[in-house]
Amino acid sequence: MKLRNIFILALAILTLISCERRRKQDVVILYPNWMEGIAMTHLADVILRDKGYITSLKRIEPGPIYAALSRGDADVYMDAWLPNTHQEYWRRFGHRLDVLGVIFDDGVTGLVVPDYVDINSIEELNNNKDKFGGKIFGIAAGAGIHANTERAITEYGLDFQQISSSETSMLTALRQAESRNEWIIITGWKPHFMWFRHKLKTLEDPKGIYPNDEIRIVSRLGFRDDQPEIADFFKKFVLSNDMLGELINDVESEREPEIGARKFYEKYKSTFNSWLKEKS
Repeated sequence: MKLRNIFILALAILTLISCERRRKQDVVILYPNWMEGIAMTHLADVILRDKGYITSLKRIEPGPIYAALSRGDADVYMDAWLPNTHQEYWRRFGHRLDVLGVIFDDGVTGLVVPDYVDINSIEELNNNKDKFGGKIFGIAAGAGIHANTERAITEYGLDFQQISSSETSMLTALRQAESRNEWIIITGWKPHFMWFRHKLKTLEDPKGIYPNDEIRIVSRLGFRDDQPEIADFFKKFVLSNDMLGELINDVESEREPEIGARKFYEKYKSTFNSWLKEKS
């Protein structure tokens, strides 16, 4: 057999294997290492599996999530902060994605300090640089809030450095500072369990660097046609501020996200049952 024919046969076999692997899943959901994304995704997973659907969850960074969905390599992403925080991802990949629904319509980001810090605006930071050690504790460089914070440093002329780390490391720094009553700035957002466990305030942002967003559910093109029942479920997947805060707190409090998500699901099962029928 000619080398070209061998290559074509091998490609066909790989394609068939890939298709077979995808057929085993009703939905492949991608999610980032952010607590609200972890919580919402695992709640959806619990509901779908309870109704007899086969799911697959994969945790990766936001940029690769948007790219994978645009290629059709996965189905759904439940933590798209649009139209502002993730606008660069949407500019690059949005023409090959579909919006299934809006989970939450008051997503807030910004620079956050403990409530004992006696300033109220980003414009006051430079005059208090020494108290903060010239540092803003943030999360990974791939996050939209990281990019907005770099922009805030430039546009406000802040003599500060953003410390990029994980969400866990940022919150550990917050707890340590609070235990010593020290001044600290972190990059914060709502919804998040930090507002349930710490007394915090968001600094005023006169230049509007940190606009409000919706948390949208996006999918690959064609998913709505391939899985209309699941797409309709995601359209109905809407949570109030209180419910979302409770969900995030339940999930973060448990050793495994699924345990907290199932605990929350059992409390509100009658509501969730109306969102999706048993798989036929």
